[in-house]
Amino acid sequence: MTQPALERESPWGPLAVADAHLHFFSHRFFELLAKQKPGLTVETVGEQLGWYLPSEQPEELAQAWAAELERHDVQAAALIASVPGDESSVAAAASAFPERFYAFAMVNPLAAQAWNPEAFSAIHAACLFPAMHGYSVHDPAAQAVFEWAAMHHRAVFVHCGVLSVGFRAKLGLPSLFDMRFSNPIDLHAVALRYPTVPIIVPHFGAGYFREALMLADLCPNVFLDTSSSNRWVRYEEPHHAEPRGGLRNIFRRALDVIGPQRLLFGTDSSYFPR
Repeated sequence: MTQPALERESPWGPLAVADAHLHFFSHRFFELLAKQKPGLTVETVGEQLGWYLPSEQPEELAQAWAAELERHDVQAAALIASVPGDESSVAAAASAFPERFYAFAMVNPLAAQAWNPEAFSAIHAACLFPAMHGYSVHDPAAQAVFEWAAMHHRAVFVHCGVLSVGFRAKLGLPSLFDMRFSNPIDLHAVALRYPTVPIIVPHFGAGYFREALMLADLCPNVFLDTSSSNRWVRYEEPHHAEPRGGLRNIFRRALDVIGPQRLLFGTDSSYFPR
């Protein structure tokens, strides 16, 4: 979650200053997960994860998150639909609380009938997970997402680096991710091709910190975010990863290279009950 404090200063507007890590685990999310394994139901997914089962109306879950933001004095945040096909939930939630939320949604551009620009008309940023879904950002299907973003003044969020999804492991769902597609350097030519599209790389590149810095240094439309546990710092050189200075040094290096305007502060969100 993050405050859009830089909105007036950023040439990219509010899209560039909203972190995408308030995961919106809607009722539709539970339904889509249940379909991925025989024997799973919406109820058993909630039981196995120990998560609150939300109402079928996404506006009610949005109300709960709005109250959570209010309680912690957070002005606004982005909601991310965490499985492809759930974009309508975050769109409805953001529409119900337009001053509180931006709508971000995961898409798998390779899946049959996955990329429907009309379904994303109310979405502020499309979220790509190339390693999760096994494609290159240079694939024509992925390029269509960037074309949409350029045409409609939207952002694209691209997960790079180490990727683990805890709830999939708890449910016994396979996570056959492919790190060949997780290097931020792959985005270099894409970012140059679409200079008006804000591209958000979360978690400082999640283990590809040097590569993420190189990318952001060369492409002024690339933003890094600070969210997650940042356990990937263990992969850094010892003088950067030491417990007392690890993350502090990461922040310092990022600020030295790209400055504060393109470093988005945020934390990985979780679920209810918290």
